[in-house]
Amino acid sequence: MNEPLPHAVPDDNRRQVLYWRLLARLFDPEEQAGLESASLAVVEDIGLPPALLDPQTAVDSIVQRHPELEAEFDGLMTPEAEAADRDGGTATEAEAEAEADADAGSGGRGARDGAAEVRRAALVSKVLLNVFSTGSGAVSAGQLSRWQGDAGWLERALGCRPGELRSGRGPASDGGLLPALGPELGAVEADLVRRMHLREVLADPALAARLTPSMSLIEQLLRDKNNLSGVALANAKALIRRFVDEVAEVLRTQVEKATVGELDRSVPPKRVFRNLDLDRTIWKNLTNYSPEEERLFVDRLYYRHTVRRTTPQRLVVVVDQSGSMVDSMVNCTILASIFAGLPKVDVHLIAYDTRAIDLTPWVHEPFEVLLRTKLGGGNDGPVAMAMARPKIAEPKNTALVWISDFYEFDRSQPLFEGIEEVHRSGVRFIPVGSVTSSGRQEVNPWFRERFKALGTPVISGHIGKLVHELKTFLT
Repeated sequence: MNEPLPHAVPDDNRRQVLYWRLLARLFDPEEQAGLESASLAVVEDIGLPPALLDPQTAVDSIVQRHPELEAEFDGLMTPEAEAADRDGGTATEAEAEAEADADAGSGGRGARDGAAEVRRAALVSKVLLNVFSTGSGAVSAGQLSRWQGDAGWLERALGCRPGELRSGRGPASDGGLLPALGPELGAVEADLVRRMHLREVLADPALAARLTPSMSLIEQLLRDKNNLSGVALANAKALIRRFVDEVAEVLRTQVEKATVGELDRSVPPKRVFRNLDLDRTIWKNLTNYSPEEERLFVDRLYYRHTVRRTTPQRLVVVVDQSGSMVDSMVNCTILASIFAGLPKVDVHLIAYDTRAIDLTPWVHEPFEVLLRTKLGGGNDGPVAMAMARPKIAEPKNTALVWISDFYEFDRSQPLFEGIEEVHRSGVRFIPVGSVTSSGRQEVNPWFRERFKALGTPVISGHIGKLVHELKTFLT
């Protein structure tokens, strides 16, 4: 057991010890004895468990053994938490009182603030080290599961729900840390998945049950599905379906308020009791009220219009299924299925690389669509355009959503000319560079500039932007 640090050691020095250890371990997994022993003395002196310094101990385990720490991890890295620490914040009353007694000569206020910042530094270091120091070599299903749990605690520390940043469904408008951190978490997770012996894990039902579906894992499953069979294939399909259902539930919430078609007032309302507009009927007949008899005599009944315009709006969704567009392929396939479930919306789905395939018969089943895709290859947009154009029956009632990075096989001009012609016919053209949940997406600048000049700038980034565009078209 290390000797406790004397209170004479400034809190700034204690905090610096913890952060120097964090940086040292992030850049070099080997322990540095001096920093380790000093950090242990700091942690014990402020009353935190020594297990905080063990990178092999999950945050879940820490919280299970010390449930009082759960509230401290929540929102730990938000600006509000930092401000609270500066103002005298997170230390318990007993700790604050002890600090005040030990530092009565300085008035106690500075000591309490400093102690809170040291405590915060220890907890922040734990979360960051567990998430970003992942070592090298093979990764087991248990290790991946533990990392996903720790990543969830980091998201909670940042004020998000677990999985929110990694899925791309976190705050999209924030111009600071959060939008940049989501792709980084996705990249770390993708590296862990690549280091797994995934086929062996899937072949073992007990190990496969420990996997938590994520975009990185789904990407690997879709790439490798043709090499799986038997139990491994069944477990892979179960994971894909779980992920599809989870994402669909979130997206469905965003879409559910979309309205389809305006009320058609040229059609007289049906005169049935359920359509009776009682408030309007009373208001219009108030002149017929008899005070003597205390009765309202109704000359005319008023009914609500319920018939909506019957012209269906058509969505033609064209998705680039080349290897660089996996996230967008998964997200937009699920999104297309949700819009296909709305009344008076006719959705068609086309996937392409160097060839195009019409997936419209399975548009209501995103799981089946994903199993029929073949990720990889290059882009030949004109092939997809040739399949999409016959589906445009009424341009004014059609939206063409084209999801791609628009890097073509030397056929940029023919694709753009086809898109320009479709747009000028009255079709609502919506180019989408990416709707990613991890990684960064680059859009061909040649297309980006021309789409901007056409008045149809490329949507890129958070899937909520595409949801908003489609809802606007349908309203």
